[in-house]
Amino acid sequence: MNGIMNYYNDFKLLITQKEIKRKINQLAKRINADYRGKTPILISVLKGSFMFLADLIRELTIDVEIEFIELSSYGDSTESSGEVSVIKWLSKEIRQRDIILVEDIVDTGLTVSTLLERLEKHNPQSLKVCTLTSKPARREIEVPIHYLGFEVPNKFIIGYGIDYGEKYRNLSEIYYLKNE
Repeated sequence: MNGIMNYYNDFKLLITQKEIKRKINQLAKRINADYRGKTPILISVLKGSFMFLADLIRELTIDVEIEFIELSSYGDSTESSGEVSVIKWLSKEIRQRDIILVEDIVDTGLTVSTLLERLEKHNPQSLKVCTLTSKPARREIEVPIHYLGFEVPNKFIIGYGIDYGEKYRNLSEIYYLKNE
C-alpha cells in the first residue's frame, strides 16, 4: 500500500467507494427486473471489469452464468492503440442465450463495437452492454449502452479494476491522473 500512497499526489478522486456501491445496486435492480425468469451469461472483459463484475453479481438475485474474455487496445499507454487484440476468447456456447457484456469503461467505442460484432456472429438471443464508466467525449464509434454506471470526463482514470500499466487496479475508488 505504501507504493500506492506515494502516488496519491498525482491522483484526483473522481468516484467514491460509496458512490460505486450505490450505482452497482441500482444497476443490479434493473438487471434483476429485465432478466427475471432468465439466466443471462455475463461476459466480463478482462482485466479491468473483474471487480465490477464481482460486486455486480453479488447484488443480482437472478440466476447468472459468467464468462471471461481478454482483450487489449491500450498496452502500457494512456491512449488506445486503435487496434483490438483478442488474448482470451469464450469457452462457452452463447447461441440463443441472453448476453450482458460487462465492461469497466467505454472510451472510443472501438473495443465494444468490435466485441458486439464478433458476439453477434454467434446468434445470441439478446446482447446488451453494461459498463461501469463511459467517456462520451472520446467516442469515435457510437455503441449502445444499456446499463450505465457513470459518465466520466475526458481524463485517464484508474482504480476499481482499471489500470495504468497494470498498476492501481486494487484501489477501491476511481481516480483520474492529474497530469493527463
